[in-house]
Amino acid sequence: MAEVEKGLGLTSSDNIPDSPRFNSDDSEQEKNPVKWYRSTFYNALILGICNFLAPGIWGAMNSLGGGGDESPYLVNVANGLTFSLMVLSCFFGTVIVKYIGIKWTFIAGTIGYAPYAAGLYTHNRYGYDWLVYLGAVLCGLSAGIFWMAEAAIALAYPEPYNQGRFLGFWLSFRVGGQIVGGAIELGLDAKDNTAGSISYTVLAIFIALQALAPFVGVLLSPPNRVQRTDGLPVRLRICEQTWTKEVVEVTKLFFSRDFLLIVPLICQAVYTEAVMFTYQGLWFSVRARALGSFLSGIVALISGNILGAFIDSKRVSLKTRARAAYFVVLGLQGAWWIWGTVLVTRYNKTNPVFDWTDPGFGAGFGLFLFWVIGFQINYLYLYFVVGNIAKNEQEVIRIAGLLRGTESASQAVSYGLSSVAIMGSVGDIYLNFGLWAVALFPAWLVVKEIGVTKGDVKIEREKALANADAE
Repeated sequence: MAEVEKGLGLTSSDNIPDSPRFNSDDSEQEKNPVKWYRSTFYNALILGICNFLAPGIWGAMNSLGGGGDESPYLVNVANGLTFSLMVLSCFFGTVIVKYIGIKWTFIAGTIGYAPYAAGLYTHNRYGYDWLVYLGAVLCGLSAGIFWMAEAAIALAYPEPYNQGRFLGFWLSFRVGGQIVGGAIELGLDAKDNTAGSISYTVLAIFIALQALAPFVGVLLSPPNRVQRTDGLPVRLRICEQTWTKEVVEVTKLFFSRDFLLIVPLICQAVYTEAVMFTYQGLWFSVRARALGSFLSGIVALISGNILGAFIDSKRVSLKTRARAAYFVVLGLQGAWWIWGTVLVTRYNKTNPVFDWTDPGFGAGFGLFLFWVIGFQINYLYLYFVVGNIAKNEQEVIRIAGLLRGTESASQAVSYGLSSVAIMGSVGDIYLNFGLWAVALFPAWLVVKEIGVTKGDVKIEREKALANADAE
């Protein structure tokens, strides 16, 4: 190894990546044959199916407005509890990876979603509140490590030139939950043009689907079995000798300059989830909410994959891709916040419940669709940005946990505030608009360095190091 480093002009003090980083402008990549069941595409598929069965179905329930309940406020309290606990489980997720590995951490993270759906079922059918809170606790403890593990896998498994497509394909399954949930609810309640709760049958189906997630997770390849077309191995592990040292390393990364600068970007992106779902639950009929879940998932799926393909484009430099996506994604967000501010200010005075046959339905419904599109592309762009910050295999896991932990903290606050009537109806939208404005400049300080001082992958160096390991 030392000879290889010397030949590459490196010293032992250099921070050498142990595995490939996540973007490259080198379009001439050697393609090695791989077994399909060990390929990055296969693993993206397994990752996506688990995403669909766990957080995707969770999103389907919430995209129907307040977990499908007649009023969104109880579910917003439960979701606030879930995300509060996820902050903790995300932060300590790397410690779990150290002891059981990334694959089994991922599988363990899928277990808590079904109890959450069961809590909503018993509340909607029998009026019990306690299982809603218990389900929220179990979901929070497991979902944090699931989010951390799947984020690390999504960043580390794919080849650099397939990163955007991998992210787009993977995140498509999450909105796939909204599409399926909306389609099921439309089929059962298409004649219900009033406010109310969704069908019990829908929630029963959701419970069954979420219970399948751990079994699908077993099919995921561990990092050392993944086969990439660029021939480079995937190394995704935590090497610190003690868990206390690992916690110190995670803390140091959180307070690093680059991560702190993108914290506002993360917060404004994910705060939107509670805002848009509460908006839908307050102002639309049951069948309109189901239609919104169905259509928004479709348009988000399309837009996310378009952005993913653009991120991988080799006709445009990494620097230009990073900056163009920044201006498009964040610029559209600003336009939609202005639109939302105007509408909810009016709705708070008139208290409408829109059905698709009502005048004024199109303006409010269209905003919800664009919000979901914005959430999807904003989310994918976050992964693109953090993928250019992580320097080595251990930082991939750590930054994935910090990304998801920061998301969870923002969503805990968002769902908590949305459980208060005045915040859920108008205040959260005003606040999210402000968060967007605050995030613009610090995020730009990081984005403008991508393709200049960040994201400059040295493929040949990593191949040399990989060959040295093999020898």
